[in-house]
Amino acid sequence: MWRLKIAKGDDLYLYSTNNHVGRQIWEFDPNCGTPEERAAVEKAREEFRKNRFRVKPSGDVLLRLQLTKENGFVQEIPTVKIGDDEEITNELATQALKRSIRFYSALQANDGHWPAENAGPLFFLPPFVFCLYISGYLNAVFSSEHRKEILRYIYNHQNEDGGWGLHIEGHSTMFCTAFSYICMRLLGEGPEGGLDRAMPRARKWILDHGGVVAIPSWGKIWLSILGLFEWTGTNPVPPEIWILPSCLPIHPAKIWCYSRTVYMPVSYLYGKKFVGPITDLILQLREELYLQPYHEINWNKARHVCAKEDMYYPHPLIQDLIWDGLYFLVEPLLNRWPLSKLREKALLVTMKHIHYEDQNSRYLTIGCVEKVLCMLACWVEDPNGEAFKYHLARVPDFIWVAEDGMKMQTFGSQLWDTCFSVQALLASNLRDEIGPTLKKAHDYIKKSQVQDNPSGDFRSMHRHNSKGSWTFSTQDHGWQVSDCTTEGLKATLLLPLMPPEIVGEALEPHRLYDAVNIILYLQSENGGLSVWEPAGAASWLELLNPTEFFEDVVIEHE
Repeated sequence: MWRLKIAKGDDLYLYSTNNHVGRQIWEFDPNCGTPEERAAVEKAREEFRKNRFRVKPSGDVLLRLQLTKENGFVQEIPTVKIGDDEEITNELATQALKRSIRFYSALQANDGHWPAENAGPLFFLPPFVFCLYISGYLNAVFSSEHRKEILRYIYNHQNEDGGWGLHIEGHSTMFCTAFSYICMRLLGEGPEGGLDRAMPRARKWILDHGGVVAIPSWGKIWLSILGLFEWTGTNPVPPEIWILPSCLPIHPAKIWCYSRTVYMPVSYLYGKKFVGPITDLILQLREELYLQPYHEINWNKARHVCAKEDMYYPHPLIQDLIWDGLYFLVEPLLNRWPLSKLREKALLVTMKHIHYEDQNSRYLTIGCVEKVLCMLACWVEDPNGEAFKYHLARVPDFIWVAEDGMKMQTFGSQLWDTCFSVQALLASNLRDEIGPTLKKAHDYIKKSQVQDNPSGDFRSMHRHNSKGSWTFSTQDHGWQVSDCTTEGLKATLLLPLMPPEIVGEALEPHRLYDAVNIILYLQSENGGLSVWEPAGAASWLELLNPTEFFEDVVIEHE
């Protein structure tokens, strides 16, 4: 059975700022679980599969079965049932509230947080498979049990038309259909196989919608890395942007942190024009995914092709003119001496930023999209290097297992969920029932506050104050978030209103002041608050948004 392990970290290449508090990883133990427990898991899987087109999200049944057992949960409070013509009394409402609090307390982990899935987008998982396949670590990281659960997840979220959506509840897109198909092929599925003929149905969807030549820009990049596309078919992502003068409006420091940290490793891989090993399987996929022979494709024309199902944000004309200028004029010059020396310098600077982000997030990075790209960039730089080994050790932090299979999370929501849980429990005014639960949660929140700013001259690395903040997940993640800091501050102000023998000691005043400083630091002159970093870049930069399926992702907004 799969088991969730909390606050564990015994790998040589793992390090933590707070002894891994909040870390949640799934591991498979073939000897774990009673026959009854295993039967309950299989029943949950069957129920999900049967209802998958009606109810798309999982119910975290595996997690609930484990935690209620570990916490010795026995529901002794009778169910409250009130008929349509019956009166809702204070006594009955209180009984129902106590019943729910008792159950919810049983879902708390031993370090004080509430574990939960934070997934849904279907483009999170395949790149991990791509990266591990390219680096030769697929079998080392993903066991047969991992593969079984990954395939289960992909099968369970295939739409009735044969494709996959951007999200488990979305209409089919070229991006996620191609990613899911390629992922399953790399995991060993044949072109005519798969549950309910998943593979031929998916390939038919892809070919009926123009083939993978119509995949959006992020897909073109990953397929170029895999050897299933040509870099000449992607718009340029020159690493030279990392050595531009900071006064320029398009400097990376002015770009929204999520976009910045995605295109940072992408620019390194593009600058290297890196392509993974061209195996027999890659050659087969070239034949399976296109409408015409691979060698006959017009790659320049392919740069501007995108399936209508993926097109949420069409590129404005000015952006296409910029791409063409980079493609036809700038990129050829940067690949010729003496400007090729500038490319070499830019690659070194870009890699410096990648290593800085990796180290200051304990190799979690800001999210799973960035994580896998940074991991691959580290392998490309040095396949036997320490950085890649540190990255591998953190892959389990992104894995989540439920009755619908194994998926990748963007990262956890441990702090966010715990703060709201505390506020809800406090609002119940049922002190006797919630004292131990609140004490553990209070301890988790205190241990999760970020204690330091990023290392060194962090402003030159385009990072900002983080001391005193709370992240969305764990202290190790390290990225300050304004609303998470606000919720953490609120919880640590509310909890000490109860006696310390019930909820534990209050947070020291200077740490409260540090949290207030972060919130004020992220407030703009107009009074609004940004999420991750101070807002202020020019709004017209959104015209340069290179992603077709997202909008408003170029700059930080209040």
